[in-house]
Amino acid sequence: MKIQEQSVGEIAARRPGAIEVFYRYGIEFCCGGGVPFSRVCEEKGLDPDKVLKEIEEAGRETGGDFRAWEEASTAEIVSHLLEGYHVPQRERLDQCAEWAVKVARVHEEKDPRLLALRDTFLALRDELLEHFDKEEELLFPAIVAGNPEKAAALLDSLSQEHEEAGASLEEIRKLSDGFVVPPQACNTWRALLQGLEKLERGLHEHIHLENNVLFPKVRS
Repeated sequence: MKIQEQSVGEIAARRPGAIEVFYRYGIEFCCGGGVPFSRVCEEKGLDPDKVLKEIEEAGRETGGDFRAWEEASTAEIVSHLLEGYHVPQRERLDQCAEWAVKVARVHEEKDPRLLALRDTFLALRDELLEHFDKEEELLFPAIVAGNPEKAAALLDSLSQEHEEAGASLEEIRKLSDGFVVPPQACNTWRALLQGLEKLERGLHEHIHLENNVLFPKVRS
């Protein structure tokens, strides 16, 4: 299959540098990773050959750090998800929650949207922690135990939760003006925006690895 005919998620999983370029162009590769690359470029008015060239250039710069997770076992992917995403993201969720509550309380008059940002983030945090628990207590043990039927039965509901998390992340980005630090921001406000941006990126990569690599492996 020609690369132009592959989905965005497939390219992100197989090509070093692809994720960096997709971020640059605002190409959604995790929850919407099943969309063909050619269609995304057409919808965004992008030259696919130009984008692919940039992916090749980015890949030459970062290729040494790239792991082709499609070639890994499901057990290896589960271990990476736990250590590389679940553990640090639980910590970041708690830290950002503390900052979001404080910033909304102290600076509400400067930007009333901080209340909506706080509430949207706290709801997302609770949903994600529950989602992580489901994966750690049900999905991942079934995968590691070699019970693909039990694991596959969970994928539709978990995929839907990924979609809902993606929508919340998009709303958080809008409420924070794309994480741009306003002139009146204190250090805690600045830390909140930086933390949210890091969390968004990590969650996009996390969901991409599950939606576009792990879940297809389980289904097959």
